[in-house]
This record gives sequence, C-alpha cells and structure tokens, in this order.
Amino acid sequence: MVEMEAYIPEYEHTDLGKIQIAPEVIEVIAFLATSEIKGVASMSGSSFVGDIAERFGKKNLAKGVKVNVGQKEASINVSVVIEFGYRIPEIAQQIQDNVKQAIENMTGLHVSEVNIHVVGVFMPTEEKKDKNQLEEQIQRVR
Repeated sequence: MVEMEAYIPEYEHTDLGKIQIAPEVIEVIAFLATSEIKGVASMSGSSFVGDIAERFGKKNLAKGVKVNVGQKEASINVSVVIEFGYRIPEIAQQIQDNVKQAIENMTGLHVSEVNIHVVGVFMPTEEKKDKNQLEEQIQRVR
C-alpha cells in the first residue's frame, strides 16, 4: 500500500486517456457510507488541518477517515463515536459492509480491509435534561 498523500494511482487506461480517482474521493465515499449507519453518532478525526477548516466553516467530509490506496486496492480506517444503547460489534460490522460495498461499487477498487476504531460513546444528556424538565413541569401542573 502507498500512503495516500504521496500517490494518486492510475486506475484505468482507455482509448481516450487515463482515469484517476483521488484518495480524497475515496475518503468522502467512506465517510458518507459510514454516516448512513444508524447508531453512528459522529465521526472523529484528529486532523489539525481538518479542525482548522471546520472552524472557518468548511465542512470536512472525510473527518474520521484515513485511506491507504494502492494500484488496485484500498484499506480504510474509520474512527467513530457510537450512540449509547447500540451494540458496538453490530454497528462496526454494518459500517465495514457498507463502506466496502460503496467504495468497490463506485471506484472498482478492491477494499482489502475496513478497520473500525470506536473512540467514544455518545450519551444524549441534553435530551435527558429536557425530558426531566418537561416531566417536572407536568408534575407541577397536576
């Protein structure tokens, strides 16, 4: 595998020329495929550049995704935060299946691995506070 920043592989030569898919495109496909899975609260990226871009209002559509691309295959690393109450192994398997299928269908690359890194669990504490406040108000009215 070749590190994605160093190399943009040529996937196919046609009569009209060559076709190249930038690694960033593969990252976006993996991000979108991951975000489709119910139970994924957010994606976590530790990219300094991505954090700066988000502060200036630019959405980072590859947040939490790292891609290594070769001539005919790719390996994907996805970092996610899972919502509390979901079974982590099941969500991770769904992410792996969806990412692999999306990348292979859209790019023709073979996905050799999709590694899932669960970096946190999301607890919807604000919703609990709002629900508790609502219940208190209802009790006062009664």
